[in-house]
Amino acid sequence: MEFDPATLKYDARGLIPAIAQDATSGEVLMMAWMNAEAVVRTLETGRVTYWSRSRQAFWIKGETSGHVQELVDFRVDCDRDCLLVRVRQVGPACHTNRRSCFYTAVRGGDEIEIMAPMDSAD
Repeated sequence: MEFDPATLKYDARGLIPAIAQDATSGEVLMMAWMNAEAVVRTLETGRVTYWSRSRQAFWIKGETSGHVQELVDFRVDCDRDCLLVRVRQVGPACHTNRRSCFYTAVRGGDEIEIMAPMDSAD
C-alpha cells in the first residue's frame, strides 16, 4: 500500500508533531512540526525537513549548523496524528548545543539540568 501524506491528521494549522529519535540508541532528541510538504520532502530526500512556525518556512535539520538528521525510519502512530522519525544524528540535535532538547528533568520537585552542552568540536 502506497503511503499518502494526506491520510495523516494535521491540526488546524496544517501541522503534525514529529518526534526525532536516535535510531541506534533510542534516545529522544527533539520534537518539531511538519506539514504535508515537509513529510514529502523528508521521504524524498532522506534529510529530515520540518516546518518552522516562527519563520513560516521549511527547515532542513542541519542545513546551517551541519548537525544533520539522516532519516533511517519514518513511522506513523496509531491515530495518524503524530510522527516518529528515527534518525542518524550528526552532532547535537538541540539549538543549545546539547545532544537532546530534553536536557532538564523535574526530580523531587526541583528542575535540574541533566545534560551539558557538547564541546564545540563535536
